[in-house]
Amino acid sequence: MAAMEAAADAVLAAASRAFCGPAAVFIQIQGCLICLTLGLGWAVAALVRKKEIRRMRRRIVDGNSFAFLCDDVNELEHSVQEKLPRVSVIMPLKGFGEHNLQNWRTQITSLYGGPLEFLFVVESKDDPAYHAVSRLIAEYKDKLEAKVVVAGLSTTCSQKIHNQLIGVEKMHKDSKYVLFLDDDVRLHPGTIGALTKEMEKNPEIFIQTGYPLDLPSGSLGSYCIYEYHMPCSIGFATGGKTFFLWGGCMMMHADDFRQDLYGVVSGLRDGGYSDDMTLAAIAGQHKRLISSPPVAVFPHPLSSDLSFSRYWNYLRKQTFVLESYVSKVNWMMNRALFASHCYLSWGFVWPYIMALVHVMVALRAPYSEIVKDASNSSCELVSMWNLTKVEIQLCNMLSPEGPKVSLGSYNWGLVFIAVLVDNFLYPISAFRSHFSQSINWSGIRYHLKDGKISKIERENKLKYTDLGGKHLYGKRTYPSKTSLLGYLSRTVAQWHQPKKYDV
Repeated sequence: MAAMEAAADAVLAAASRAFCGPAAVFIQIQGCLICLTLGLGWAVAALVRKKEIRRMRRRIVDGNSFAFLCDDVNELEHSVQEKLPRVSVIMPLKGFGEHNLQNWRTQITSLYGGPLEFLFVVESKDDPAYHAVSRLIAEYKDKLEAKVVVAGLSTTCSQKIHNQLIGVEKMHKDSKYVLFLDDDVRLHPGTIGALTKEMEKNPEIFIQTGYPLDLPSGSLGSYCIYEYHMPCSIGFATGGKTFFLWGGCMMMHADDFRQDLYGVVSGLRDGGYSDDMTLAAIAGQHKRLISSPPVAVFPHPLSSDLSFSRYWNYLRKQTFVLESYVSKVNWMMNRALFASHCYLSWGFVWPYIMALVHVMVALRAPYSEIVKDASNSSCELVSMWNLTKVEIQLCNMLSPEGPKVSLGSYNWGLVFIAVLVDNFLYPISAFRSHFSQSINWSGIRYHLKDGKISKIERENKLKYTDLGGKHLYGKRTYPSKTSLLGYLSRTVAQWHQPKKYDV
């Protein structure tokens, strides 16, 4: 026992000495700079969101009680509403889980005043989502233009992309814009109107997008997903032009798909794995504008039983997208993202590992100095907390009659642990994705070759999706007709109709 303790002390002492050299000091300074850069990015993003909050509050003070819908209350007049363009909303579905019903209700009860259709696209009628959403649509059959589309199995691209393209084929011939939404997006009443207004104002916009605000369920896995998304949120809080794209919310010109402009259809259909990465690459290649309006932030409740293994497979999915590409330039960009993200992730984590070694040495040898280089986390966590608080305020203002989101539900101790865990695991996941060139997502295994899907295998062993914890097979779950949500949704629907407003 004494020999083992002596060996452990020797290892700790050697590590402590190694972590005091010039290279170690450089790594610690680098980690501090990474923290400060993230903190600054979140602070700027919070300012963009705060600016929109102040604008909404001024409009309310000026007498516009519909500030969450429009800048000017006169925009709700019938003469303005009847000129709004037709929008087709396409939602690829997979499984049915605890938050889907509430998310779908926020989408179909949109207060957009123009012609609006919803296409819910499933792989087959055996998917529990088919029966759940069919029943929901039946509740609104006289107030809603919606249908469920069965897409069948994908053979040349991911199932999500296949469902999206089938939805495009089935959309109304007069639709001017198409909005792709994930089924886990909780929409605000004025979101579709705000996105459409920006598209009408600036025809140069190729794609409009937004980003989710994760609502962790309490598990470490859910906090790791929240931490993974937060650095990315900086790129979406620009209030306008951005280089980033989130597949959970993408509004595009419908004619771009009818004409296969820039190969948007063929690029997705012929081996496409990731819808947002593919379309972002096409936008970059042809120098087209991607825009993210400040109001496009959406509450994203995570599954209450989101396990760490499901988080790991989600991280694998996120790193796997860097292995797909549509051109040589896209491949080079993905390699640059791969290298920089891995370097920065471990560059962030290593100072904490060094600090832990110094603390352990100090506990074992009271005469050793405690290296206090872990204090640089405070700036980053405060900045992350501030941006989360501002985005929660904005979400609550944009959905005044929806369920309130609270900052009090966040455990910031778990957030700090998740920061270290997620950044430590990212390079491991990225390298595994690179060397495996395959991934199982929601019961489907995709194999890549030269950046394209080359083989699809269906492994119907999973009962739940990886992220949402949704039922994929087995006993189907239906929304209750007499639920409180049903009553509230019918109340919102009464507000929603008629579609043309006379104010």
